[in-house]
Amino acid sequence: MNPIPSPHIALDQWRALIAVVEAGGYAQAAEVLHKSQSAVTYAVQKIESVLGVQAFEIQGRKAVLTATGRMLYRRALALVGEAGDLEQAARKLSAGWEAEIGLAVEVLYPPDLLIEALAQFGAEAPRTRVEVIESVLGGTGEALLGGQADIALTPHIPPGFLGTPLIDIALIAVAAPSHPLHAAGHELGEKDLRPWRHLQVRATGSTRDRRSTTVEVEQRWTFGSMAMSIAAACAGHGFAWYPVAHIRRELAAGLLEPLPLGGAESRRMSLYLVLADPDFAGPGVRRMAEILARVSAGGASGSL
Repeated sequence: MNPIPSPHIALDQWRALIAVVEAGGYAQAAEVLHKSQSAVTYAVQKIESVLGVQAFEIQGRKAVLTATGRMLYRRALALVGEAGDLEQAARKLSAGWEAEIGLAVEVLYPPDLLIEALAQFGAEAPRTRVEVIESVLGGTGEALLGGQADIALTPHIPPGFLGTPLIDIALIAVAAPSHPLHAAGHELGEKDLRPWRHLQVRATGSTRDRRSTTVEVEQRWTFGSMAMSIAAACAGHGFAWYPVAHIRRELAAGLLEPLPLGGAESRRMSLYLVLADPDFAGPGVRRMAEILARVSAGGASGSL
């Protein structure tokens, strides 16, 4: 096993270099860091002497970064940022259960399973607040990348993250019984759908996912919530693919009926459970993930 190299430059010295760059000079950096100007100057000179480089050159009264200095500044930002993240994660772990957990949930996930998981977690950790971030096709990944979510239930695992399969969601094409598509009297194809309005839920991500369950049609209404889209479908304003778990009542009441698409009326989408930072996930995040996995496994048969 190779020994871990011991750094010769302390984090405080890297912070001094960053402060000189961002404050615009040694005197200004000394004020920001609440240190003497000589201490800041010594810290930067220590970096230069240890590495045998020149980070700054003096132009008039101003310290200007050299090309090497620009590289050192970029790497110092990353190093100090990583150290800060590590300290924050360690403090979170030592403090016990988290005060708040961000949970980004793809809107396709069965709401009854989500409520069941939240109820179980709430009984065990009543003092931990949970913020549920509902998202559609892409928004879950962005919540992870943006640091809003500790856990995400998402159809697509963002680059740099690891996910475990959670549940398969069944979607079915439906329309109100009064919709003209049900009066066709034959098995429907894509050409039969094109003249009619397709109802969609707007993706919450900043970039639209072309892999979403859409078809080429002449008319389309896009809603901000699944509930509004379902209401429009029940009123006969169009057809759509919905998760079976979201429209069980409408199907049982005869408000919506499956369209005869020769097997194409059914689609599946897999959801994955992703932790924002598995190495430093606190006990609350780990427990919430365990409950979601168990609840999803128990309810999977009802979602297919």
